[in-house]
Amino acid sequence: MAEYPQPSVGDLFRRAQAMRREDQNLSLKDLKAQLVREFKGGPFPPVHTLAIPEQDARAPEEDWSAGLSLVLRGIQTENWNEIANGIALSLEQTDGYERDRGFSGAQDEWHDRSIGIKGPTEKGVGKWMPEELLRLAERATKK
Repeated sequence: MAEYPQPSVGDLFRRAQAMRREDQNLSLKDLKAQLVREFKGGPFPPVHTLAIPEQDARAPEEDWSAGLSLVLRGIQTENWNEIANGIALSLEQTDGYERDRGFSGAQDEWHDRSIGIKGPTEKGVGKWMPEELLRLAERATKK
């Protein structure tokens, strides 16, 4: 077991992503086993960290949150196997979504989160952002 401070659920998910990046052929079974080996005996994540907010940009919530009920049950029963099952399910759902459809909002209007707010946001930025900051932001996005 590696010595970790109390991990959040997001920390566990990011570790699973790193494992998947290191070995793209890593099976879910092996990924779960490796997660359990690394974290078993360590502190369990607190329930208030039961979210993976950065995943909202990768896939719809219904995909990345698929395994969170398993993670919650694992935390409540102090069972690393359950936690690893939930993390692997969420990772698989997120990766599957990206593999099938691209990143969230790339393929269809239904997942495009800028619908309905793009115009008002541009209007608000144009009205309230100083001209020099607006130019700076435009130059930064062109790079």
